[in-house]
Amino acid sequence: MEDWAEIRRLYRAEGVPIKEIARRLGVARNTVRAALRSDGPPKYQRARRGSVADAYEPQIRALLREWPRMPTPVISQRIGWPYSEGPLKKLLARIRPEYVGIDPVDRVTYQPGLLTQCDLWFPAPRIPVGPGQQRMLPVLVMTLAFSRFMAATMIPSRQAGDILSGMWALICGIGRVTKTLLWDRESAIGGGGRVSTPAAAFAGTLATQIRLAPPRDPEFKGMVERHNGFLETSFLPGRTFGSPADFNEQLTEWLARANTRTVRSIQGRPVDLLEVDYQAMLPLPPVAPPIGLTHRVRLPRDYHVRVDTVDYSVDPRCIGRFVDVTASLREVTVVCDGQVVARHERSWAKHGVVTDPGHAATAQQMRQALAEDRQRRQAATRHHADGHAVMLRALPDYDALFGVDFNPSAPVTKARNE
Repeated sequence: MEDWAEIRRLYRAEGVPIKEIARRLGVARNTVRAALRSDGPPKYQRARRGSVADAYEPQIRALLREWPRMPTPVISQRIGWPYSEGPLKKLLARIRPEYVGIDPVDRVTYQPGLLTQCDLWFPAPRIPVGPGQQRMLPVLVMTLAFSRFMAATMIPSRQAGDILSGMWALICGIGRVTKTLLWDRESAIGGGGRVSTPAAAFAGTLATQIRLAPPRDPEFKGMVERHNGFLETSFLPGRTFGSPADFNEQLTEWLARANTRTVRSIQGRPVDLLEVDYQAMLPLPPVAPPIGLTHRVRLPRDYHVRVDTVDYSVDPRCIGRFVDVTASLREVTVVCDGQVVARHERSWAKHGVVTDPGHAATAQQMRQALAEDRQRRQAATRHHADGHAVMLRALPDYDALFGVDFNPSAPVTKARNE
């Protein structure tokens, strides 16, 4: 490179002849002439050596013409590949785009208040939720597309009611909602390719819309996907969690610091740009949207109702009547005929039983009262010699049967005269 530059300088700037340049630099005159003819600096190019995959290229191309996305292991089986997969992968990386094509993407810019990307993140650590029980619980992550502001909270399940409860909690924390909420094909939100009924009711109350990403396209909501990875690598390491509440408390503290970092793509801090996002977002409605797990059931004899595999006790005086069960992230409430008949702290464990001591005491009193009533009915019967029970009738029943009346002022009946 240095000789090439010196040759061109001597010849063009100082007018030194080719023969003299060759003598000074100790190179051949043809080398000097070649340097003067070239348009760019010289570069070394190694001649491509043959590969063991070259002999199989015609067979591979025949397969790719019909099945452009055929996986490498399948191609290896079809062509009887006898070597390691390294050379085959290099060949496929070079020729597969000729058949599959290249899918370019555009750089997307977001306007304030326009979009929030939502996703569920499943951290590997299992969280203690009860005595001797640990669970892998989902974390709802939401990212404002303009400011890159991130919010997240752990929820007890992937059911629609719990996801919507988590969304409402995070939206209330921000104070407003964007015009669009972007989700992937999460089964509770839009697993069938259409927004589910609970999600549509939630969006309608907030006057926003839920948009579903195309199937098998994580890049469509790559912003929140990157934040999932950020949580995985920057929040989890070195932490232990004693409960879901402990997890959410530590996560809230960490997010307060994470949102103050400078994001290179926007050259700013999310916490500073949040105000611009906030001004363009939609205000929250005066009433809360339908959230939580809700169902209506007839209370059985064991006076317990089930919410997400956990049974909760209800006032046993409602046995046989319909009750409305509502479960938020923190509380389970049961209502019968407009009256609250049970209220419990929600358990995030699996297959548990939560019983209010007051409900158990009421059930015990009802059983005792029923037993005493049964004893009174048994005392009102006598037994025949052969052992069968004989009901004791009241004497007025016989008077009425035979037309006997012992009232002196009553007219004398034929039976009495006789």
